[in-house]
Amino acid sequence: MKIETIRNVAIIAHVDHGKTTLVDALFRGAHTFRDNQRIADCAMDSNPIERERGITILAKVTSVKWNGIKINIVDTPGHADFGGQVERTLSLADGCILVVDAFEGPMPQTRFVLRKAFEHNLKPIVVINKIDRPDARPNEVLSEVFDLFVSLEAPDDALDFPTIYASGRGGVATKDPSIPAVDMTPLFETIISHIPAPEADPEGTSVFQASTLDYDDYVGRIAIGRIFRGKFKQNQRVRVMHQGSREYTSGTFHDGTIKSLSWFEGLSKFPAEEVSAGDICSISGLDEVGIGDTFCDPDFPEQLPAITVDEPTISMVFSVNNGPFSGRSGKFITSRQIRERLFKAALQDGALHVSETDSTDAFSAAGRGVMHLGILIENMRREGYEFCVSTPRVIYKEINGKKCEPIEEAVVDCPSDSMGRVIEYLGKRRGELKEMSRKGEFTHLEFTVPSRGLIGARTAILTLTQGNGTIHHNYSKYEPERGDIAGRQFGSLIAHETGQVSAYALEMLSDRGIYFVEPQDQAYEGQIIGQHCHENDLVVNACKAKKLTNIRSAGAEKNVRLQPARKMTLEESLEYIADDELVEVTPEAIRLRKRLLSSSERRRVERSAGVTS
Repeated sequence: MKIETIRNVAIIAHVDHGKTTLVDALFRGAHTFRDNQRIADCAMDSNPIERERGITILAKVTSVKWNGIKINIVDTPGHADFGGQVERTLSLADGCILVVDAFEGPMPQTRFVLRKAFEHNLKPIVVINKIDRPDARPNEVLSEVFDLFVSLEAPDDALDFPTIYASGRGGVATKDPSIPAVDMTPLFETIISHIPAPEADPEGTSVFQASTLDYDDYVGRIAIGRIFRGKFKQNQRVRVMHQGSREYTSGTFHDGTIKSLSWFEGLSKFPAEEVSAGDICSISGLDEVGIGDTFCDPDFPEQLPAITVDEPTISMVFSVNNGPFSGRSGKFITSRQIRERLFKAALQDGALHVSETDSTDAFSAAGRGVMHLGILIENMRREGYEFCVSTPRVIYKEINGKKCEPIEEAVVDCPSDSMGRVIEYLGKRRGELKEMSRKGEFTHLEFTVPSRGLIGARTAILTLTQGNGTIHHNYSKYEPERGDIAGRQFGSLIAHETGQVSAYALEMLSDRGIYFVEPQDQAYEGQIIGQHCHENDLVVNACKAKKLTNIRSAGAEKNVRLQPARKMTLEESLEYIADDELVEVTPEAIRLRKRLLSSSERRRVERSAGVTS
C-alpha cells in the first residue's frame, strides 16, 4: 500500500549548483523554524570543514511538513570525491530533485549523480537554479539537461520530467520563467504530485536497512536508514543481517535490542517510541552494525539487496610520525590509535577502504580522490592525531591482460586567452580534448584525463589562468594505461640541521627558490623548507645565524627584506610531494619532509639504487 502522508526525495547536483541553499529555501517556505529564529545560511552544512570550504561532504537527512505531508529530504554532496555518500543514500528516496546551475548547465558530477538516480529508479524533478544570475541561460540549460537524459538512456517516463525555475538564495520558484516567482509553493506542489508515495506494508514483518552510520560517544553507532516494511519500536528485539564488511562476513547475523529511535525535522532529531514503514529514521543501541545491514524480525529473518559503491581510485599510506618533533602537539600518535581511527572512518564511509601493510606502523587508505582522503586527514588532525602521509597513488587494474588505469571526465572553464595554456598542460598530462564551446566570456573545455594526471591540476590551472579558471572532474572508467607523465619539474630545498629558521639564512639563500617557512619557524634535518629553482634537491642551512663582531659594518642598519613564504594547504602539500617524500600532519602544523631524514642515508640509498640499476 502507498503511504500518502510521506514523500522521500534526494537532492542531487554538481558542486556549487545550490543544493544546500535550496534546502534552506524549503525550510523557510515550510516555516520549519520560528519566524524569530536565526538560522545560518547552508544550515545543513553543520560540519566545520563544510562551512569553511563551502561544500557538502556528508549526506544528511532532514524533513519538512507541507499541507500535512511529511517530506523527507536527503541532502547529498556535490563534489565527485564524495560520490560514495550519494550512492549509498539514494536507496532512501523514491524520487530526486536534480539541481542545475542556470549558467553552467550539466557538469561531470551532474552526469554521475543522475546515472546513479536512474539505477535506483528514482523519478526526477529538474530544478534550474540561480535564475537570478545576470548571465543565466535557462532555456539553453534545459535543452542540455534533456540531452543528458537522452545520452544516459533515461526511461521514457523520466524524459517527461517537470521543470522548476528557482532561486535558492531568493527563496522563490516558478513553473514558468515568464511568470514572476513569489515563494517555494510551485516546488512543494511538484514534489507532492510527481514524487511517488512510498509503497510499504506497515502491518508486515519489520525490515530496515542502514544506508549510513553516525557515531556518538554515549550511545555508540547510530544506523540511519529507511523502514521498508512494518514498524520498529523502542526496546524491540531485532536481528541484524550483515551485508559483508571488514568486520562481518556476508550472511552472518546477530541479535540485539533497539535502545532508541529518532526521526528528523529541520536541523534536529526527535526521539520516537515507534516509527512506521516508508519513513526514514535513526536506530541506536546495536554496535555491531555496518552500512547495508538489514534489521529484521528474529522470527522472520530477511536480507535486503546489498548497497554497492564504486571502487576507490586513489590510495595513500598513513604511517607513524618518526620525525624529531613527534609528540609535541599530538594526543594520538601510536600505530594502534591511528589504526583504530582509520578503520572507524572506513566503517562509516563505504567508499573508503583501509588495509594493513607489510609494516606494523603503516596502513593503506584508498578513496575517490585527493580531497576525499584530504578531508579524512584534516578531521584526524583536528581531533589531535599526528602521523605522516605518502604521495597519492592511483589504483591500477588488470583487465583482459592489460594494465588499466582510472580515467576521469574533466571540465575546465577558463578565459579564452588562457585556453591554449590549459590545453597544452592537460595534453602533457595525457589528457584528450573531447569538446570545446563558448559560455559567455569563458571557453568550456571537456577532456578525458587519467586520474594520476589530475593530481595537482587544480593548482596548476589556477596559475595558468591567473586565478580565473575552474576544473571539475569525475571518475568515468578504467582504460589501458596512457603512458608516462612527467613528474614535478623542480626539486626540494632540504634543511641541513635542526633549529630555528633565521631571516639572515633565508636572505642569503633567496635566489635558490621559493620558501615554505618563515623566520623563527622550527625546522629539522630532512624537512622540506622550500622549492628549488632547479630539478635537483638541494640541502641548505636555513638556521645559519649572522656572526656578531664588535666592528660595526656599513650595512649594519639594513633591514632584511624577504619574499613572503608560500603557505601550503593540506591538498597542495599532498599534490606536491614526490615518491621519496612525506607530509607530516600534526594538530598545529603541516610540514613536508623527506622519507629518510638523514642526508647521508639518502645518499647511501641513491648509490645502492645506482648499482642495482
